[in-house]
Amino acid sequence: MNIKNIIKQPRLVWLLIICLGFLHSCYSFTGSSLTDEKTVQINEFPNNAAQTNPALSQQFSTDIQNRFVQRTTLKGTKTNPDILIEGEITDYTITPTTISSNTTATPTGGIINESQNKLTITVKVHYENKLHNELSFDRTYSDEAVFNSSLSQSDIEASQVKIVTERIINKIFNDVVANW
Repeated sequence: MNIKNIIKQPRLVWLLIICLGFLHSCYSFTGSSLTDEKTVQINEFPNNAAQTNPALSQQFSTDIQNRFVQRTTLKGTKTNPDILIEGEITDYTITPTTISSNTTATPTGGIINESQNKLTITVKVHYENKLHNELSFDRTYSDEAVFNSSLSQSDIEASQVKIVTERIINKIFNDVVANW
């Protein structure tokens, strides 16, 4: 049966419309658990890690604020928010790792393994939903990225920090919005 035959049969068209309407009413395609919440306040996340990255606090705070304002219907506010998100960066470390890859052959036939480092960032988050208090939580999020040890500090801060903070913000966003 092709589309022209289906369109010629009004009962099938109406049945299809009714089924689609029923499915739409049964399932929300947004996937958001935020229902009544209209406003959000996201405070600055201070960098309280022993090893500091001067730009990390401002970068992380701006990125998480942008994520919630751009990808939800929530409006940012400084007073009496429905949702409050705050926290601190508790760990920022760069450590050598034993993982090696990207081998290079030398002119004499030997193989050199390039060393790698690992960046780890940990963020402690307090989420308060004033309309649905049972959804509130305090959690710690951590992620890491492994990179070639030949990267400069500015390269690490420009690329690897962005990768790790993006992953952490994704986890926070999913826990707040999707409530999985």
